[in-house]
Amino acid sequence: MGMKIHAAVAAAGLLALAGCAQQATPVDTSADVAAMHDATNAWVAAYNAGDADKIVALYADDAIMMPPDGTSLKGRDAMKQYLTADMAASKAAGVSFALDADTGGVSGELGWHSGTFHVAGATGASVGTGKYVEVWHRADGKWLMIRDIWNNDAPTNQGSR
Repeated sequence: MGMKIHAAVAAAGLLALAGCAQQATPVDTSADVAAMHDATNAWVAAYNAGDADKIVALYADDAIMMPPDGTSLKGRDAMKQYLTADMAASKAAGVSFALDADTGGVSGELGWHSGTFHVAGATGASVGTGKYVEVWHRADGKWLMIRDIWNNDAPTNQGSR
C-alpha cells in the first residue's frame, strides 16, 4: 500500500509542476530571416555583376564555403580567389544565377537559409538548377555567413541508374 501512496504523491507533484510551467513566448524572427534572404539576393546580384568583394563581405572571417565539384574554402581570401575565377567563367559562358524559392529560420544567434536556384543561359532559358544551404551567425547585430554549400542538380538529360 505504501508504494501506491508514494506513486500518488509523485504524480500529484508532477501535475503541480506542470501547472506551474509557463509557455515560452514565440519570438518573431521574420526580420532576421528576411535579412538573410536579402543578403543571399545581394550575393546573387554581386555574382552576376562580377563583384567578389561584395560577396566575401557577407561572410565571417573564419567562414567555410563549399562550392560544387571542388574543395572547401576557408577565409575571405580563398573565397575571393575562387569567386573571381568562377564569375569570369560564368560571364564567358553567358550564364547568370537567379533564386527560385527559399526558406529560413533562427535560433538564438544562429540562423539558416536554404533554397533552390537556376542558371540562365544567354537567351534567358534555364540551363541548370541546384540548391543551397547557408548557416549564419549574428554578431554585433549583423548577420554573417559562417557556412555556405551549394550544388547542382543532375542534368535533365541523365537517365536513371
